[in-house]
Amino acid sequence: MSILKKILTTAALTSAMMAGAAQAENVKIALVVKALGIGFFEAAAKGAEEAAKELGDVEIIYTGPTDTTAEGQIEVINSLIAQGVNAIAISANDKDALVPALQKAMERGITVISWDSGVAPEGRMMHLNPSSNALIGNTIIKLAADNMPEGGEVAILSASATATNQNIWIEEAKKVLPNYAGVTLVDTVYGDDLADKSYREAQGLIAKYPNLKAIIAPTTVGILAASQAVTDGGLIGKVNVTGLGLPSEMAGAVESGATVSFAIWNPIDLGYAATMLSYNIIKGAKAEAGAEIGMGRMGAAMLDENGEAAMSDPFTYDASNIAEFKSIF
Repeated sequence: MSILKKILTTAALTSAMMAGAAQAENVKIALVVKALGIGFFEAAAKGAEEAAKELGDVEIIYTGPTDTTAEGQIEVINSLIAQGVNAIAISANDKDALVPALQKAMERGITVISWDSGVAPEGRMMHLNPSSNALIGNTIIKLAADNMPEGGEVAILSASATATNQNIWIEEAKKVLPNYAGVTLVDTVYGDDLADKSYREAQGLIAKYPNLKAIIAPTTVGILAASQAVTDGGLIGKVNVTGLGLPSEMAGAVESGATVSFAIWNPIDLGYAATMLSYNIIKGAKAEAGAEIGMGRMGAAMLDENGEAAMSDPFTYDASNIAEFKSIF
């Protein structure tokens, strides 16, 4: 072999080794969602990829179970531990059931945060709420009350009975009910973030409460299914559906009048912020009370005594702005 050929061969091997080392040094952040195939979480994944591109040395692993169960998420967590990821950022199906698996992850040196739907404090380093829980609770009641000037009966269609975020928002909503004269909460049902079950639960509410004025669904799957149930039942103008939804999915309901208005934070921002927080904790940021941890373009998360932070206020969508946002997320 000639000297030149040896040099070229050595250079090629060195280049390959350096490329492999660079790839090996990539930070692997797993974005674990309640279930795959849900638009809200797919939008969050776009935000995570945006953060990864901005950071430059991050690989996103977008994953979750096929249905909204704790058992499914535990299987996913165990798989990620085996893969040796650097961080797990999870939206929990059950705040307590996931704790042992996530503790095992942290014992292996994996950064663990929860976002959207929280994990009990002993199972994570911090939690990112999409907004203030109190503000969300008030918002979903106000959205219903604003279109019920004389008051009336409302019901809540939630996700699963164990969904941390849903339960907190419902409790906050109940606290502010006395502020809205004449508005009465008659029932809370659960669609498990499954479109068909949510649709049936909405139909059940309509049948059970003939004087129902509004269905409040603090879940993107539930609000869409309830809007369809109202439409199919010929009840547009009689039963208003509101809560938390995606503009891309809810545009038709707003245009038909099945939903007058609804709210949501930007899930793209939420996935972006969760990724930035995970990365900064991996790189040495302390997840402790009073700490400020960077979220890139979303600013900084200020952790409270429970290790929780809020990202931003929810935003209301209606006929005046739905066309602008439906093509974004």
